[in-house]
Formats: sequence, structure tokens, C-alpha cells
Amino acid sequence: MNWDLAITYLARAIAMLTAIPVHEAAHAWASDKLGDPTAKLYGRLSLNPLHHFDLLGALCMIFVGFGWAKPVPIGVNRFRHPKRDMALSAAAGPASNLILAYFCMIFYKLTFYLTPQFPQNVTLGYALHFLSGVFGAMVSINITLAVFNLLPVPPLDGSRIFSIFLPEKYYFGIMRYERYIMFGLFAVLWLGWLDKPLSFLINGAWYILLFGTGYIESLLNLIL
Repeated sequence: MNWDLAITYLARAIAMLTAIPVHEAAHAWASDKLGDPTAKLYGRLSLNPLHHFDLLGALCMIFVGFGWAKPVPIGVNRFRHPKRDMALSAAAGPASNLILAYFCMIFYKLTFYLTPQFPQNVTLGYALHFLSGVFGAMVSINITLAVFNLLPVPPLDGSRIFSIFLPEKYYFGIMRYERYIMFGLFAVLWLGWLDKPLSFLINGAWYILLFGTGYIESLLNLIL
């Protein structure tokens, strides 16, 4: 049995239980604050993974590295400023994942650098090694979710964010073909046409988080 691969899948499963609920709950929270309680009334303002669970999306998250949850219901007509508020509620999801990725990066670095400090304690060493894998997976999944959802393609969050710059007639015209555009997006992903740009953006986010948590290395160098 490939234990490294098994640990990777387990780490992704654990990461999934936080990344997706945080993403979806952030949409629900932002929508509620902006005047639309629809998601809250449907029980989606929750960090309980079962409230957001989608079987296929969960399996893709574990075995492919990215996935999805049930869409958060939003009543656009309840927003005070529909286009602006729709964009803000859409942005809340990716923003929450980037914030979570930042904190996970801190714990990833701590567990990664502390692992070699306990050569005599095998159990603790393995535990820290496993935790570093989990936190690393959480960083990766949260960054991937944020970057992927920021693509300006329906039905992703990015399309809602960038729709603020479109005249309403064009925006609602595009939304009519959202389902077909989604199938086209999956086809493009399957063919690998977005691999390079997505990798570039994801790696860029990794480097920004590594730089933004550089003080962890400085603190550990003083302590260890």
C-alpha cells in the first residue's frame, strides 16, 4: 500500500471538512449581512460540512484536489444594491479561503520545522509529520478553491464579481446560458487548457503566503 498517497487522501478529506464549509458559510454570512437571509433560512450559515455536502464534489476534492459543494441559495431581489451586493457575497467565499489558507500556512510551517526537533520521540515525530501534511493540504485546497472560484466564468464566483462591470442586459443574458458555460468549463479543464494559468496563479498565491508568514522562520530561529 502506498502510505504517502493514503496520507495525501486522508489529509485532503480533513481539509475538505473545513475549506468547503468555510467557503459556503462565508457566502451565506455575507448575503445575510447585505439583506438576503435566504441561505441562513436554509441552514447554510453553518460550518457543519453536512449542510453543504455534495457527494461528487467531495470525491473530486479528495482524489483530484478540487471540488465543490451544494450551491448557496441567494435571493438577488432582496439585496439593496443587487449587482454590487451579489459581487460582494460572491467575493466572500474566495476571501474566506485565502484567510484560512494564511492561518493554515502558519501551522504548516510550525509542524514542518518542529518535526526534526524530536528524533528520539518517534510517535511525536510521526504525529507532527502527519499534521504538517494535513495543514499543507489545507493550504493547497484553500488556495485552489479561491483561485478556481475567482475565474470570471459562470457559475463561478468570479463571474459574479466581474459582472459588476457589465451592463445588466449583458449580465442576465450570460446567466441564461450558465449551465452550458459550466459544461464548457469542465471540458476545458478536462482537456488541460487551464492547467498552466491555474498553476501560475496557485503557485503565486503560495509564494505570497510563504512570504507573508516569513516571520515564523525568524521566530523559530530565535527559539530553536
